[in-house]
Amino acid sequence: MPKKVLILGATGRFGRHAASAFKDAGWLVETFDRKKGNLEQAAIGCDAIIAAWNPAYPDWEKQVVNLHAQVIAAAQANGADVIVPSNIYVYGRESPSFIEETTPHAADNPLALVRKDMERAYKESGLRVLFLRTGDFIDTEASGNWFDQVLIKSLNKGLLTYPGKPGIPHAWAYLPDLARAAVKLIERPDRPSGAEEVLYPGYTLSGKEIAHALEATRGRSIRVQKMKWFPLQLASPFWKMGRCLLEMRYLWDKPHQLDSSQFHALLPGFRTTAVEEALTNATRHLERAD
Repeated sequence: MPKKVLILGATGRFGRHAASAFKDAGWLVETFDRKKGNLEQAAIGCDAIIAAWNPAYPDWEKQVVNLHAQVIAAAQANGADVIVPSNIYVYGRESPSFIEETTPHAADNPLALVRKDMERAYKESGLRVLFLRTGDFIDTEASGNWFDQVLIKSLNKGLLTYPGKPGIPHAWAYLPDLARAAVKLIERPDRPSGAEEVLYPGYTLSGKEIAHALEATRGRSIRVQKMKWFPLQLASPFWKMGRCLLEMRYLWDKPHQLDSSQFHALLPGFRTTAVEEALTNATRHLERAD
């Protein structure tokens, strides 16, 4: 009998790709509408729950811990494993540029503290939970992330708008690959009990390297221009989202990459989509807009 997974946030970025990846792997896929459903009932018979709920930044403090407390209760009631798509906020401004699985979670800014509190609750729950940690997303369509909202918004004009220093390494994950990795990691027969943290290395690319790869895929020169943060600074006293974006600005000026050794030891045969193919898929909607 096939295994069953419940995906929370199935219309979101990671959740959408996770639904496809688990279905392709032969799992029964259930989705959940938190406005209508009962989570503990929806989780009955599920082997795994994908906790891909992700409120907007301004709602994190009020919603994140509470939403995931509901996931923990549902998983405990039904004996389900949990996958938590995780980011690198927990490391903080002073973290090393080369991040390993043993790198301390030393961040102390407000958004990071919310993430740390949520992850701590999972670790103390006794559940078998996988934190799949990665950098910024590259999607196959416009989905409201940094890549499509900022970087490529002027690509048809030959411009890549970069929020930080364009020559430093930055961690990226192509969502179809990340979702496939989630399936393979949770299907491992030797998974440990309790919490497991896995770094998904994805791509390490600077803004200049992204522009160069896009030049090859689109057949035209691409110039890198720096994003202007000043409008956000002006608006931040009156706009909470602006304050949140400024809070995480350091990640665009801080070089960072995720160690790949742990991931490849766990999944030695995993093949990552070529950067050029991922960028072609991520910018195809712009071709239709030309």
